[in-house]
Amino acid sequence: MQQEEISTSTGTTTTTLPTTTTATVSSNMSKQQQVNGNTHVHTANGNMANGKGEGRVDEDGQSLEKLMRVSVIVLRQAVDLVNTSLTEDGQLSYVSKYIPGSTIGKHLRHARDHFSLLLDSIDPQTGNVINELCYDVRSRGTPMETSRAAAREALEECVERLEGLVPKTKKDEVVVLNAVTPHMQTFRTSFGRELWFGALHAVHHWSMVRVIAGELGIELEESFGVAPSTLVYRGTECALGKSKI
Repeated sequence: MQQEEISTSTGTTTTTLPTTTTATVSSNMSKQQQVNGNTHVHTANGNMANGKGEGRVDEDGQSLEKLMRVSVIVLRQAVDLVNTSLTEDGQLSYVSKYIPGSTIGKHLRHARDHFSLLLDSIDPQTGNVINELCYDVRSRGTPMETSRAAAREALEECVERLEGLVPKTKKDEVVVLNAVTPHMQTFRTSFGRELWFGALHAVHHWSMVRVIAGELGIELEESFGVAPSTLVYRGTECALGKSKI
């Protein structure tokens, strides 16, 4: 055992430490600095992460970026559908025999609306929440349900908004969600959670689009309308088919 003097912001403290740990403590303390009252620690890559959690912020930013990329991939699947698989506007409004009342256009609009409503709750300049979120506010009968050009424009606009807004907000940005269940319910959620939901919700609707496309004799690529977890399980070679864990 030996005594070690350690300087802190309040003075010098003398403490008794095991000999085997003295060098370690001295080494760790030498890697800390007091800057503006916050403890800054040198990380393994030589950067500084302060006591307020800058390292965590960086990790959350990267995680949110990944969520955005998944959402963009899913939305671009719909853009590709409109651009290359559908050959006439009437295919958007064809009413399914197997899913009564369903059309490709309705599913595209419904899934896209969820992204748009989420984006509408965030200030595009500051990334802060400005509105409560409610997915039950629907814009039915819009042009994208019957026009390939309108569908393409609406989907691409959604992608552009995602790519512009996500870098400005935070994964854990608190969002208040109102829902009709049919009883009105209010929940506290986060932007990241709802972005994740938007992507998986769209995949669910793409699976029904796939059924309707089959009725029309339209073949779609293997991953369209299939959940990422299923694609990973199958070992499907596609953008969402490889586990990133």
